[in-house]
Amino acid sequence: MFIQIMQGRCRDEERLHRLSDEWRETLGPTAVGWLGGTYGVTDDGEFVGVVRFESKEAAMRNSARPEQGAWWQRMQECFDGDVMFHDCDDASIWLEGGSDDAGFVQVIQGRVSDPERFRHFMEQPMDTLHEERPEIIGGTLAMQPDGWFTETIAFRSEAEAREGERKEMPEDVRREYETEMSMMENVTYKDLHHPWFASRG
Repeated sequence: MFIQIMQGRCRDEERLHRLSDEWRETLGPTAVGWLGGTYGVTDDGEFVGVVRFESKEAAMRNSARPEQGAWWQRMQECFDGDVMFHDCDDASIWLEGGSDDAGFVQVIQGRVSDPERFRHFMEQPMDTLHEERPEIIGGTLAMQPDGWFTETIAFRSEAEAREGERKEMPEDVRREYETEMSMMENVTYKDLHHPWFASRG
């Protein structure tokens, strides 16, 4: 799987959301290899889009379509300044990967000192996490070779997510989690209180 992350300062959230829906309805059905996306705007006005494709080649083919270029020209008008793109060949989903019915999404970004070890940690079975934090539906992980990563975590609701954060995890799970967290630096958390989604039907 391939993931492309888009980020930029949003100045017209309503139009951006409307154009996103338009893309899903008119261009999405003919975008070969497109799987879906998670989108939202943070409280301080930053748009984050995490779009999934079957492969990098499929994503590049989509970007090269004339109709995609015409749509993106209109989309750019919703931003102040440039939009950053991060292309990640190293991408995966965990647990259920998310849901179009999720009520809250947290986007975590940062850099890990040992990408291979972090990837191995994320690929382990997450039965205990699922048992202890049933409000977590799942998520995606996208990494670049230098260790920069974007992780999305989809929750059933923000209220349940906040309640779950206060729970005490089993000692062994907590210890392992803290060990992995110690590898991270420059970590930021972006809360999407009103996320929207798109997926191939």
